[in-house]
Amino acid sequence: MSNFTIHTLDTSPQASKALVEQSIKENGMLPNLHGVMAEAPGLLEGYQVLHKLFTESSFNADEITVVWQTINVEHECTYCVPAHTAIANMMKIDPAITEALRNSTALPNKKLQVLHDTTLAMTRGRGNLTSDEMNTFFAAGFTQRQMLEIVLGMAQKVMSNYTNHLAQTPVDSMFEKFAWKK
Repeated sequence: MSNFTIHTLDTSPQASKALVEQSIKENGMLPNLHGVMAEAPGLLEGYQVLHKLFTESSFNADEITVVWQTINVEHECTYCVPAHTAIANMMKIDPAITEALRNSTALPNKKLQVLHDTTLAMTRGRGNLTSDEMNTFFAAGFTQRQMLEIVLGMAQKVMSNYTNHLAQTPVDSMFEKFAWKK
């Protein structure tokens, strides 16, 4: 069992208070992940900035979901998979995409499958891809910018997935119905 503190607005370090308030405003509550991250203000701020930048990337909502969940599932993050399932539902993502990602089964279209395969190869290979993997990505219609934006999504997910592993962050009650284990 982890002894990491899950801060509230009242218990957050002073340097995290504005970041926690922002999280509450954006989410309607303080997600446990953000409560844990509040202990290290730079981590919470970095996570929030990367989240904003990735959601504003050139990827559409389906593609953002594919990158996030591919990494979450590969990292076996039992906090982020349920959270991003709920987020995908809020983003009106086709449930077939969400379930394929959660269950590591084929995605409903070839382009999303290529994005998944590329993200997975980058995650497993620590950013290294073969020429064939890169050519397949570009042949599917993706760009160099988007390949680099996968790195942006990976940076965000490393921050959250690794924090959740260290802290054994409990899933928020609103995400419990989407509980997941590999």
